[in-house]
Amino acid sequence: MTDLEKHSRMANAIRFLSMDAVEKAKSGHPGLPMGAADIATVLFSKFLKFDPNSPKWADRDRFVLSAGHGSMLLYSTLYLLGYEDFSIEQLQQFRQLGARTCGHPEYGHGAGIETTTGPLGQGLANAVGMAIAERMQEERFGKDLVNHYTYVLAGDGCLMEGISQEAISLAGHLKLNKLILIWDDNGITIDGSVDLADSTDQIARFKASGWNTIAVDGHDPEAIEAALTEAQSSDKPTMIAAKTTIGFGSPSKSGTNKVHGAPLGAEEIAATREALGWSAEPFEVPSDILDAWRIAGLRSANARKEWEQRFNEANPELRGEFERRNRGDLPAGFDAAIDAYKKELAETQPKIATRKASQAVLKVVTGVVPETIGGSADLTGSNNTNTEFTAPITPDDFSGRFIHWGIREHGMAAAMNGMALHGGLIPYSGGFLIFSDYCRPSLRLAALMKQRVIHVMTHDSIGLGEDGPTHQPVEHFAALRCIPDLLFFRPADITETLECWQLAMKAADNPSVLALTRQDLPSLRPHYESENLCAKGAYVIADCEEDATVTLFASGSEVEIAVEAKKELDGKGVATRVVSVPSFELFEQQSDAYKNSIIGGSPVKIAVEAGVRMGWDRFVGSDGGFIGMTGFGASGPYKELYEHFGITADAVVQEAEKRLGVNEDA
Repeated sequence: MTDLEKHSRMANAIRFLSMDAVEKAKSGHPGLPMGAADIATVLFSKFLKFDPNSPKWADRDRFVLSAGHGSMLLYSTLYLLGYEDFSIEQLQQFRQLGARTCGHPEYGHGAGIETTTGPLGQGLANAVGMAIAERMQEERFGKDLVNHYTYVLAGDGCLMEGISQEAISLAGHLKLNKLILIWDDNGITIDGSVDLADSTDQIARFKASGWNTIAVDGHDPEAIEAALTEAQSSDKPTMIAAKTTIGFGSPSKSGTNKVHGAPLGAEEIAATREALGWSAEPFEVPSDILDAWRIAGLRSANARKEWEQRFNEANPELRGEFERRNRGDLPAGFDAAIDAYKKELAETQPKIATRKASQAVLKVVTGVVPETIGGSADLTGSNNTNTEFTAPITPDDFSGRFIHWGIREHGMAAAMNGMALHGGLIPYSGGFLIFSDYCRPSLRLAALMKQRVIHVMTHDSIGLGEDGPTHQPVEHFAALRCIPDLLFFRPADITETLECWQLAMKAADNPSVLALTRQDLPSLRPHYESENLCAKGAYVIADCEEDATVTLFASGSEVEIAVEAKKELDGKGVATRVVSVPSFELFEQQSDAYKNSIIGGSPVKIAVEAGVRMGWDRFVGSDGGFIGMTGFGASGPYKELYEHFGITADAVVQEAEKRLGVNEDA
C-alpha cells in the first residue's frame, strides 16, 4: 500500500464513521467531516503534538474545531487516535442524551475537546486567546516548558461572523506566529453556495490583517503537509485556505448544501461506500487502518516524556509555580492581602466610585496574584483595570500583564475564554456595562464551560449621566443575572467591591461580572468584619432594633439611597432595615433558613435599583414596591437624572408611606 493509499483509507475512516453516526442519529452535519477528513488526517497524524494517554499535558498543541457543527470530525478522530473517552459506543450514541458525543463539541465532556464550539466564530476567537496565553507562558517559563502551537479549523460561517474580524486583526497585530488557521474552503452554507451572501476575498482579508496566507488543495495530503510545515516557520499567524468539496465522496450530494446539515440516507451512504471502495460495515474500521491511527496517537509520547524530564530538571520553585498556576490555585498570601486592605478601608472610609475602588483593590490583587492578566476594550482610563503591576504587552514583548484589546468587545470576551481554557492565567478585562450585549455569547459560553474569567463593567446605570440612553444600561442587570452559573456582582461601596473581587477570584468554576459606578459612593461599612458578607449574596447592611415594618432591598449605588431613606423613616418612627444585594446568584445558594431570614416578614418590602424590575419580585413579592427604571434613560448630569426618574430617598419614603397607609386622606 502506497503512502497516498494509506492516507486515503485513514481519511475515509473519518468519513464513514462520521456519516454512519449522523445516519444513526438521524441528525447532524456529515458534509464537513467528509470534506475536511484529509486535512484532519495530515494534521493529527503528522503535526499535532498530543498524547491520548496524557490528554491534559500542559505543552500539548491545541486543536479547536471552530466549525463545531462538524463535531463528528473531531469525535471520529479522537476515537481513531485512542482517546478513552471516545469509544465506538460513544460514536454510536452521537447526539443522544448522556453521551459525550454532543451535537456540538462541549468542553469537559471528554478529553481532546479544548473548547465548546458551535456559535460560529467563537472557536476562532478562543484560539486567539489560547495563542496569546501560550506566548505569555513561554515568556514566563521558557521554551523548555512552553512551546506549542494552536491550530483552528474554521469554515465559511466562522469567517462571515463579525467576531472573526476582531479576532484575526488582533492576532495579526500581536504577531501570534504559533497560531495556524485552516479554512475549510468548501463554498457551501446551509442556504446554498456562499456566493449567495458573500464575495469576500478571504486571502486578501487575512493578508490585510497581518497574516501569512497559503492556498492549497484540501484533498492533496502532500500540499497540506507542505503548507503546515511552512506555517510552523512563519513569523506571523498563518491562514491556510484549503479548497475542499463538502461531502467528499458522495456521488449525488457532494459539493451541495444537501450534505451540509442532514444525514445522507442509507441509499447515498451505500453509493458513497462503493465510490470510495469502503467495504467495512457501519462503525467498523479495518484493523490495519485502526492500527495506523493508533500508532499516530502514540507519535508524540516521546515528546511528552522528554518534556516531563525537562520539567523535572527545572528549578523547583519555577516548577512549583508552573503547577500552581495550571491547577488554578491562588497564591497562599491572597486572602491575607485582601484582609489587610479590608482593615485599612474600615479605618479610612474612602468615598469613591466603585470603578476606582476596583482599581484600588486590583492593586492588591495584581500584586499578589502574578497570573492575573488585565485589559480593556479601549477604555482603560474609564475602567481603571490597570495597575503598577500590569505593564502592557506588545507584539514584540509579552512580559507585561495588560492587553489593549482595542474596540473589540466580541473578540476580547471570546479570547479571554481561550486564555482561561489554556490554563495558567486568570484573565480580567474592562468595558462599559452597556456593551455586555456585545460580550454576551462569550459570557454564556464561559458559564457553560465553567471558566474563571472576570469582566469589569463600569458605567453601570443612569449614574453615568451625560452620555445618555445609548450608554445607560437599564435591562442589563436582569439580562446578565439570568445566565446560569454567571456571577453578577453589583457592589455598593469600596468594601463590597473588595469582597466581590475576592469572590470572583476564588470562583474557579464561574465567570464573573463586576458592575461598577462612575459616580462616587460613600463607604457604608464603618467597621471591619473578617467575614465576607457579600459571599451570602444578600445581607442586612443597616438593621433596626425592633421588628422591621419596612425592609428596603437594593444593590450597587442604590444602597446609599436606601440607607438615606431608612434614616428618614426611622426619624418618623417607622422601623426600617436595609438589605444590600450584591449577588442574586450567591443568595440563591444559601440555606432556606438564611434566605427566609433576609427576606423577612416586614409588611412593606421595597426594592431600589436603577434598572428594570425584573428579578426583584424574588425579594419583595409581586405586590411589593419598586423604585427604579421603567424605560430608557436620558442625557444629563447624573444627580438630575436620579431626580427626574424618581430614584431618590424621598421617593422611597413616599412609597413606603403609601404602602403603610400614611396620609391616605391627604
